[in-house]
Amino acid sequence: MGQHFVTSVEFSTVRTRYPRVVGRNARLGSHGDGGEDGIVIVRTDTGKVGWGLVAGPVSAVDVVGRSVDELIDPAAGVRDDSLRGLDFALHDLVGQIEDVPVHALLGGQGPATVPAYDGAIYFADLDPDEGPRGVSAVLADCAADAAAGYRAFKLKIGRGNRWMERAAGDARDIEVTRAVREAYPEYRILVDANDGYDCDGFLEYLRAVDDCQLYWVEEPFLDDPDDLARLRSHLREAGSATLIAEGESDPDLELLLEIARRGDLDVLLMDVVSFGLTSWRSVMPGIAELGVHASPHAWGLPLKTLYAAQLAAGLGRVDTVESVPGETLGVDTSAYLWRDGELTVPDRPGFGLPLPS
Repeated sequence: MGQHFVTSVEFSTVRTRYPRVVGRNARLGSHGDGGEDGIVIVRTDTGKVGWGLVAGPVSAVDVVGRSVDELIDPAAGVRDDSLRGLDFALHDLVGQIEDVPVHALLGGQGPATVPAYDGAIYFADLDPDEGPRGVSAVLADCAADAAAGYRAFKLKIGRGNRWMERAAGDARDIEVTRAVREAYPEYRILVDANDGYDCDGFLEYLRAVDDCQLYWVEEPFLDDPDDLARLRSHLREAGSATLIAEGESDPDLELLLEIARRGDLDVLLMDVVSFGLTSWRSVMPGIAELGVHASPHAWGLPLKTLYAAQLAAGLGRVDTVESVPGETLGVDTSAYLWRDGELTVPDRPGFGLPLPS
């Protein structure tokens, strides 16, 4: 790494396009049909190039002229918090220099193929405002994504938090969950409330869908150790194998680890990009010691799904990843094999993604 010196740091954007407009969740309005996001490209004097999503502030002045070894430790990640914006580009660059995929750089602790769930089942039943389409619209989205190869759905719930009267919204959440289970009896179903319930209300929801065999419940209410302990107690008493997943929104990592240590949290969800590869590399040994698992939040960008899959194959402890249906225009992702609800990472240098065209 000490023989390669950065000659330029370039900035650009990539555009994501979803297969449809993605609607509301418990907290936010329509997510639209995609958007533009920043990428950074790092070039060296030896002709090596790495690129990735921008993961934070980047100062080209502080990077150009320095050796790659000064910027990133292949065994641990970026060497300084000021370099976090280059986390993905530098990991890609090291992979290009060493001729290894990122998942091998991370340790190759997990399988190269990981199940991926559909993260795009939002509140289609509530749109459009002038003539809501009802539960059939959610089922139509599930059908479209099942046809695209998905075998697991994460359903957004929490309609009573903002968009419907509380009782009616909770009833609709139950109706949607049961309708999807009936339509897809063999599929894995996850639910995500985006903190749209309180503990009492969420336990009532669980009682109403007890026979739906949910794989996990995600962010049911604002993080609270006592409430999560109540949730665990409820699941245990019900004989349920449903997992509890937390940590996407403004995670207090120490609190989450303490909750996991008590046995009231099963899956940690910190965002793959904003939390970063380097941070995941640092925290994963502690997660493993606690006996819990991870599934980095990846919503918003198909590229984040690919990063999450590389992390899963590299660090292990990841049983499923969040998949964002759609494409990143100008980026050839064909090296990633998608089949029957599973994503296989390529055995190519770096992230296995050519520069965007």
